Amino acid sequence: MDKHFDNRRDMRIRTQFETLYSAGRSEGAGVLADISYSGARLEGVSSKPDIGTELRLYVFLQPVMPFELIGEVVRHSENGFAIEYKNLDPEVRRLVDDAAALVSAPGV
Repeated sequence: MDKHFDNRRDMRIRTQFETLYSAGRSEGAGVLADISYSGARLEGVSSKPDIGTELRLYVFLQPVMPFELIGEVVRHSENGFAIEYKNLDPEVRRLVDDAAALVSAPGV
């Protein structure tokens, strides 16, 4: 068996949406690199909250009205971090489906 086997429970959709996030008194910005029904990964972040930190993530699918997610930082990477959602809200499923539609049909 390949030791690099990815055992994530949900398929990840690659994206490039601008985000802002708030973790307590600190704030930051980055790019939503991928998203799934259970979590998301940000890259190019301005700061990395500590693992275990709860944060609010604002995803700008539409420039005027960001979509808000609440999650916990579960891992750091060289250029960013990953979160797992605190609540598996039906709205999260809608956001992931909307992101998948936008990525698969750019410019529509």
